[in-house]
Amino acid sequence: MKKTEDCFLKVKKDYLRFLSKEKIFDQSTESKMLSLRRTYIPISFWIENKYKEKGKTLFLGFSGGQGSGKTTVVKILKIILKKFFKRKIHVSSIDDFYKTLEDRKRMSRAIHPLFRTRGVPGTHDINLIKKFFNFTRRKKFKKLKLPKFDKSIDDRLKKKYWTDIKNKPEIVILEGWCVGAKPQSNLLIKKPINILEKYEDVDLIWRKYVNQKLKNEYKKLFKMIDHFIFMKIPSFKFVFKWRLLQENKLKKKSYSNKKIMSYSEIKRFIMFYERITLQMRKDLIKSASIIMFLKKNQETKKILFRA
Repeated sequence: MKKTEDCFLKVKKDYLRFLSKEKIFDQSTESKMLSLRRTYIPISFWIENKYKEKGKTLFLGFSGGQGSGKTTVVKILKIILKKFFKRKIHVSSIDDFYKTLEDRKRMSRAIHPLFRTRGVPGTHDINLIKKFFNFTRRKKFKKLKLPKFDKSIDDRLKKKYWTDIKNKPEIVILEGWCVGAKPQSNLLIKKPINILEKYEDVDLIWRKYVNQKLKNEYKKLFKMIDHFIFMKIPSFKFVFKWRLLQENKLKKKSYSNKKIMSYSEIKRFIMFYERITLQMRKDLIKSASIIMFLKKNQETKKILFRA
């Protein structure tokens, strides 16, 4: 109990400073402090214990529906793990490993037009993530660069803007909407779940290709991860609501309004994610080591620690 109180006192200023920087003003200070005590500190202690148990680099997968706030949560965990536990921690978003716009254009011509849109399995450079994981596992760590993706231009940034990893991380968190996703049966694949699938993937080419990627490359990548933390959204309708808020935030941050999505564009965009998001709500609830059950206002209702 004393340790958790020490942690709270040590990180609270940095935590509040971060929330202010992220312009998270829709909660009272009391509510924010409660989240720190009840959610973020217990998860950080769990991560620290898992790292000590393993005794070498710990790989974590962190996932949740679009707009669920996973990026913010992971940044808070990073603050606590660095400040209180003095851990060398690296966070990567699977979004940063999206294939380039040119690569996706090629995929859209060669396989299916829907691959022009980023997001689904098949649109990430999985080999690059595996290379990073393998580099980190080595005893002799060599510095490397990791890509950065800019959603406002829908493309990967030039190499000079990539992230430099100079020291070997003790904890690696890979966060993203589909981290830990599992493939579906052919029977489920056949039935369209929205108008995008019904009218733009009539021959099932897009769905089958995505599912095949989950069966092969993505499965191999996810096997390299020690534990998964899953943010369970109340229902898929909140993905649209939360994504809209996210897009407005991106609009304020971006120097250019280029590629910022409109209301109707978001409606269409989330259809690309719907199938896997719904399946993950069923699968990750069984397989994740930690499940964060979210309320309609994005706050955590309860946490289930499974392992």
